[in-house]
Amino acid sequence: MGKLINGEWQDVWYDTKSSDGRFMREDAGFRNWVRAEPEARFTPDSGRYHLYVSYACPWAHRTLIFRELKDLRKHIDVTVVCPDMMNHGWRFGIPEPLYGFSKLYELYTKAKPDYTGRVTVPILWDKWTDTIVSNESSEIIRMFNSEFNELTGNYEDYYPVALRSVIDKWNDFIYPNINNGVYRCGFATTQDAYEDAFEKLFGALDTVDQHLATSRYLAGKRITEADWRLFTTLIRFDAVYVGHFKCNKQRIADYPNLQSYMKELYQVPGVKETVEFYHIKRHYYYSHIMINPTQIVPAGPEMDLDSPHNRDSVGV
Repeated sequence: MGKLINGEWQDVWYDTKSSDGRFMREDAGFRNWVRAEPEARFTPDSGRYHLYVSYACPWAHRTLIFRELKDLRKHIDVTVVCPDMMNHGWRFGIPEPLYGFSKLYELYTKAKPDYTGRVTVPILWDKWTDTIVSNESSEIIRMFNSEFNELTGNYEDYYPVALRSVIDKWNDFIYPNINNGVYRCGFATTQDAYEDAFEKLFGALDTVDQHLATSRYLAGKRITEADWRLFTTLIRFDAVYVGHFKCNKQRIADYPNLQSYMKELYQVPGVKETVEFYHIKRHYYYSHIMINPTQIVPAGPEMDLDSPHNRDSVGV
């Protein structure tokens, strides 16, 4: 765990002293957009972009799912970092294919030699100009959703105009309380900070579970971006967050609606292949020595994700 400061790597954990033990996530440092417009700096060209991800990271997982759903596999290549994130942050098991780098932060300093900030995945890299387009997952999935449609012929829309206000409302609720809420539990360094995050997390899960009792998906009868943003946290919850991050009031398996909803999303064609539990468990339990100093990775739990989900009659 660490960050770049003026282009130099510093092995530092998150500073929670200045926030009363509360984990505060930094904003992404690169926020450019691919646009299907002739005068755009970054245009949706086949083979132009390279996606760097971790199978362990829920934020990066979003981009892998959208790459599958939007038929972008043959247009955007992927490199996966090692699950172990130790003294020099994310690294590559073998030299990465474009420049032979062994550490992810070398991509950041290639794009901006004096970069200051966390070195995170995902990264959408532009091979034509040798720079980072974006390291903000929520914006990368929006680009994948709409800007490559003419290239792929896939016009499936996970952020339709008619549902945007509903989707945005769910995103604004789920991100702080659930997506980032599990981290606010796990990375808290005071009891009060942990308990505050814990109560908000499970209050939010209760709210979503109750909603899903009568609604097939978050925004109604069709899968949207909001569902995929929630899914990447849910699929890691029982395997990692319950134990490692002390989110142990209930498992997702204990929620009648969330469990079946998660299974339905997992069974969408192409999604299962983006879920790698070895990487997920290895990364969290082995890399976070501050939380798990023995680095022992649990053998369980067993997760039944391929059985029928029983969601077909909900909300129709």
